[in-house]
Amino acid sequence: MPQENIILPIAGMTCASCAMTIENALKKTDGVISANVNVATEKATVEYDSEKVSLDKIKEAINNTGYTVDEE
Repeated sequence: MPQENIILPIAGMTCASCAMTIENALKKTDGVISANVNVATEKATVEYDSEKVSLDKIKEAINNTGYTVDEE
């Protein structure tokens, strides 16, 4: 199982509830092993199985919660 880690900047979070919403959505995504969203740093740290889920799918899960991955 090829595990990968990625840190994604997230725009639009204002409180701990925002972070929990995103974290829960990520944890429900098939292939995501763990997710930690920090509202203070506005970043999501995601550990995932790259054979089961793509980076695009992870970003889509975040976008579906109403927040966006802040691409540079």
